[in-house]
Amino acid sequence: MTTPLIHLRALDKTYRTGGRPLHVLRSLDLDIGAGESVAIVGSSGSGKSTLLNVIGLLDEFDSGTYLLDGRDAQGLDDATAARMRNELLGFVFQSFHLLPDKDAVDNVALPLVYRDTPRRERMDRARQMLARVGLGDRLDHLPSQLSGGQKQRVAIARALVTEPRVLLADEPTGALDSSTSREILALLDEIVADGKTLVLVTHEAEVAARMQRTIRLHDGSIVDGGD
Repeated sequence: MTTPLIHLRALDKTYRTGGRPLHVLRSLDLDIGAGESVAIVGSSGSGKSTLLNVIGLLDEFDSGTYLLDGRDAQGLDDATAARMRNELLGFVFQSFHLLPDKDAVDNVALPLVYRDTPRRERMDRARQMLARVGLGDRLDHLPSQLSGGQKQRVAIARALVTEPRVLLADEPTGALDSSTSREILALLDEIVADGKTLVLVTHEAEVAARMQRTIRLHDGSIVDGGD
């Protein structure tokens, strides 16, 4: 049997707040295959963002097993975690996280800097990716000169420029109006159709409905969709 791209078993995560433990992920079992689109839903405090951060190697877990593309993700040092993120993962956030003093093409090219990609190659790849997301005419625009939807397209292009196996999105339409949200979701549909794996946190039912599978969390446990 092929190993899932994302494989979690008996995963636990606890934070300490004010000296008291807060159990945010409880014995999670989850497999996500290559090319799947998955929504993570649940009420505030259910563990959605923590789960996404663990999958994204942004947060450590206390116990259990996490294999990402067959690689053990437990106890990684910072350099190894950063290298795996750069090789395997792309991130899209609600607040875009673009550098305000860099134009669109430089923002998109940034992950390639960390790969020591030669400047001409990374600029070419950034331009191609911006064209792919419909912003070929906005290469030299600063974030302040772009609409919310355009900023999110730049963020998606940046996430994809390294050709990651997995795209992780945390409320990617949360800061957008309904019309712009539909445009961004249509773009994400295209990305999944191209074979990328998409894991998306959302509180919007219509966004979750566009994914192939919905995982529902409650008090840190999967109550639906984990199979």
